[in-house]
Amino acid sequence: MKLSIIVPVYNMASGGKLQYCMDSLVAQEVEDYEIIAVDDCSTDDSYAILQDYEKRFPAKVRAVHSEVNRHQGGAKNIGLKLAQGEWIGFIDSDDWITPDMYRRLIERAEETGADLVGCDYCLTGEHSMRVGQIVRNNKPEQCGVLDGPKRRSLILDGGSLVVKIFRRAMILENGLWFPEDIFYEDNALGNSYVVLAKHFEYIAEPLYYYYQHDDSTVHTISQKRCEDRMAAGRIMLEEARRHGYCEEFLPELEYSFAQLFYVNTLFTYMACAGRTKSGFVRALGREMRRTFPHFQDNPYYLERTNAEERKLIRIQQRSTVLFIVYYKVLWTYRNFRKKHRRQET
Repeated sequence: MKLSIIVPVYNMASGGKLQYCMDSLVAQEVEDYEIIAVDDCSTDDSYAILQDYEKRFPAKVRAVHSEVNRHQGGAKNIGLKLAQGEWIGFIDSDDWITPDMYRRLIERAEETGADLVGCDYCLTGEHSMRVGQIVRNNKPEQCGVLDGPKRRSLILDGGSLVVKIFRRAMILENGLWFPEDIFYEDNALGNSYVVLAKHFEYIAEPLYYYYQHDDSTVHTISQKRCEDRMAAGRIMLEEARRHGYCEEFLPELEYSFAQLFYVNTLFTYMACAGRTKSGFVRALGREMRRTFPHFQDNPYYLERTNAEERKLIRIQQRSTVLFIVYYKVLWTYRNFRKKHRRQET
């Protein structure tokens, strides 16, 4: 079999989201492929919808039901264990793709000998094939047989896993199983999925549609989500050590860890997680400092983290209480200025 498309599904029945995704998958221009849709213990009609697709497209669709909610990582692992395709593709069940996406990715792989091929995606808030805001996932200079500089670049700017195809043999040989029961599983495994490849190619076109809605993971922030992001950061480092590339790419991993585990967690928590718990913020800063004591001197951190965030982080590393007070005063002042400007117009 040429391709296995793995679709983790959880409560996507409303608004036609799951149907739009599945319709795009059954229309793929690949001769020999399978769609393994794994329902992660949904509480709505998602599994019934998948069963209907399996009934209508028995040669393409396999509907699988997990009795336990294991989050996307667990659902992906179920799909990987069942997959028979030479190539693996992942897609989120509220997104969709062009009819030629997987055909073109596979053709590029076969033309070049690549074992990893990606494309771009676009952001959209409507169910249509109209191209929205294009997000460039990779760079032409990352393409070709992977060497040290290319792998460093992919750690820093690897792009999303859902816009790529992977040789199943590479995944199984390296034991690239996703962490279960947490969100941000792609962040935890993303580096290994690209660094352990031998040859990367890239189609600079948006063939994937990333649906923007309020129920998606990136728009739902809580302390639990922040803790999951921290867990993903720890696993990212464990994976690098397990596969032996931690020392070679330590500056890139230090920066990636700082962004995933600490910077993004700190500012999303402060902005979105409700009542601020100083103990959580203090523990976050302490673990960051313990893991990478000199992360603030990292050249990628200095280049890529904006000056205001670096200032706030310096304050937090010195005093959590002062950071929280300063942040809240700054946030209140900016909200006041924004409201005042709206009233003036």
